[in-house]
Amino acid sequence: MLTLNTVKHGTKRKNLFLRVAEGHFATNDRHSNYYIDVVAQKARLSEAQAVAEELRSYFYHSTIVDTVLCIDGTEVIGACLADQLSKDDFISVNAHKSIYVVTPETTNSQQLLFRDNIVPMIKGKHVMIMAVSYSSGKTVKAAIDAVKYYGGMVSGACAIFSTVEKTIDDIPVYSCFDPHFLNDYAIYPTHECPLCKAGKPIDALINGYGYSALR
Repeated sequence: MLTLNTVKHGTKRKNLFLRVAEGHFATNDRHSNYYIDVVAQKARLSEAQAVAEELRSYFYHSTIVDTVLCIDGTEVIGACLADQLSKDDFISVNAHKSIYVVTPETTNSQQLLFRDNIVPMIKGKHVMIMAVSYSSGKTVKAAIDAVKYYGGMVSGACAIFSTVEKTIDDIPVYSCFDPHFLNDYAIYPTHECPLCKAGKPIDALINGYGYSALR
């Protein structure tokens, strides 16, 4: 079974790393030449805290956050982010300092669903969307639509890694890392992948939960 050769890029912030593997990788709707490994950030408390500390710097003094909506298994990071935004030393416009951390259900048609007892944590609240990564923008758009449908207001969307523009549907997007950390990073529609056309086998299937090696 293939073991990916992951390279760790450090930053000035302790415990904040970008782990990547180079190769030929496939998701359900695109291919890429890099796999961004975020499993440690989701599972290891010290790294989740480092991600949260980096992200909170973007919200300083100007962004109301009542609820952190966690998708892609980012609940640990979301809880750390809520803790950071609730600290006494953080200047926030959220007066009551109480922040919910919630996770949606996903239907068979990939729509996000909130049960009746969760809806009050969304309706009328300023919601920050937390995900692993944004590339095509489909994930964050689905989350934005869900929050609006249930009567919430989207304060922003944040991720560990993002290739999308700074805003999606006028919603600000924040990330710890972007493609500038990988100068040759590229994603392709499945039918236009140059790696496939060159005959390079796919190394692994990837998503926000990890990878499954194919060889």
